[in-house]
Amino acid sequence: MASIRPFSLFPVISDNLLSNRFDQIDRLFSQLTGSKPISSPVQTYNLKQVDDSHYELTLSVPGYQESDLNVSLKGGRLVVEGKKEEKIQEKNEKWIHQGISQGQFSLQFDLGKNVRIEKADLSSGLLSIGIEYELPEEEKPQVIAIENKDKNN
Repeated sequence: MASIRPFSLFPVISDNLLSNRFDQIDRLFSQLTGSKPISSPVQTYNLKQVDDSHYELTLSVPGYQESDLNVSLKGGRLVVEGKKEEKIQEKNEKWIHQGISQGQFSLQFDLGKNVRIEKADLSSGLLSIGIEYELPEEEKPQVIAIENKDKNN
């Protein structure tokens, strides 16, 4: 028999306080050491092959505008960066939970040589980047004909 765990929209007060304390300590330690916080969320992404030479990378970037994002390609390395100023909480706001990160992030993808970025579109919190691999003729596979010497005798 499966056990059913109750789900509550409002977290238990003690859990919320401990979680916030841990996050605050983690961020403070990260600022002091320069390392990435354990609790910092990882940007999620999908990578889809459209055809033999075209791919689409889609990143989840909720709340970011075009001006908050930077996409660059240098030496076969695709870098996607997001930087958004954290909003100052107003006195009358009472958040129960804030789990949507809108801080700074940087993702790097080593794509290799012969790569071209076709487009970058932002829609409904998803950043889609069109990637094309341009394989030179000398690097494409060649089909070699095989002759049957036995038929000539």
